[in-house]
Amino acid sequence: MTRNFNFWLFFIAGVYDLLIGLAFLCFGPQLFTQFNVPQPAHWGYIKFGALLLIIFGLMFFSIAFWPAANRNLIPYGIMLKLSYVGLTSYYWSTTGLPGLFQPFVFIDAVMLVLFGLAYRSAQPAAN
Repeated sequence: MTRNFNFWLFFIAGVYDLLIGLAFLCFGPQLFTQFNVPQPAHWGYIKFGALLLIIFGLMFFSIAFWPAANRNLIPYGIMLKLSYVGLTSYYWSTTGLPGLFQPFVFIDAVMLVLFGLAYRSAQPAAN
């Protein structure tokens, strides 16, 4: 993977997570209604997850713009994507998964693989 590819990978990941986080933070009830997803017991659960996505989006921008200094953050992105893909895939295969969340499984699975390759190819910061 080239430095230019890694820049675009993490820049796009930052935009992706930031926009999804903002969408669920600002329009969660409308999205759930539009896609016939049952309303949560409390919207704080959704808003907390949305804020975490925004934080991870900002982290991905840090990796994109300062890759050597922030290579150590890539495993956290890998764990984020692994957590989402693993958990949603499990529920999708056992009890079903609302259509609202299904596209993210595939997108995040691709990002998971690409993050792993980027981590392996990224040069650590010089000491």
